[in-house]
Amino acid sequence: MHTSETTPIGGLNWAEIEHSLDEHGNAVLPSLLNAEQCTELAALYPQNERFRSRIIMARHGFGRGEYKYFAYPLPRLLDHLRHALYPHLARVANRWNQLMRIDTQYPDSLDSFLARCHRAGQTRPTPLMLQYSAGDYNCLHQDLYGEHVFPLQAAILLSAPDKDFTGGEFVMTETASGAQRAEVVALQQGDAVVFTVNHRPAAGKRHTLRKVAMRHGVSQLHSGQRHTVGLIFHDAR
Repeated sequence: MHTSETTPIGGLNWAEIEHSLDEHGNAVLPSLLNAEQCTELAALYPQNERFRSRIIMARHGFGRGEYKYFAYPLPRLLDHLRHALYPHLARVANRWNQLMRIDTQYPDSLDSFLARCHRAGQTRPTPLMLQYSAGDYNCLHQDLYGEHVFPLQAAILLSAPDKDFTGGEFVMTETASGAQRAEVVALQQGDAVVFTVNHRPAAGKRHTLRKVAMRHGVSQLHSGQRHTVGLIFHDAR
């Protein structure tokens, strides 16, 4: 890739992002990538040598559409983003685990966390690119790949809504004690959404704390084609 690896991560309002994650289980990082970076990343999809595997979603009951897992080494821009986002998100993950009385704590650097994954046999890269065409969708799910799971991940929209595609909204659900809530997260080209992989702490009645389960998916595309990059921070078996 030839575009600049410069991204506005350091200039983001991380206090506001953390507040959104605490309240909703997700937070939008606006204009994380520019249009040129999005176009160059999307252009990698046909280059099979960049990827370790291709998944046709309908074959597995995941919905309709397809995605490919990147091989190591990752494209430099994605490797940069993965390393730059991780320390900010590790701070949230550690605080959440303390609130939920989960003993696991995450190191300050991504390399240290990945070394933990690799010692446990989780050595396959998990960043991926998804491709949807008209009629495609992604069922609600959680991306859990092994014993060591990082509780937050990011998705970056590479295509332009209402120009490249229509429909195809990012959807999250929250379930706790039989009650459910759904949320559609509006994204523009280059925006990222950081969201909960599995569980997060949430305020309950009378100032109590409850653990809620989160799932994410994509609604049906009406027209066009949609590309998204998913940044998952734990590697897989």
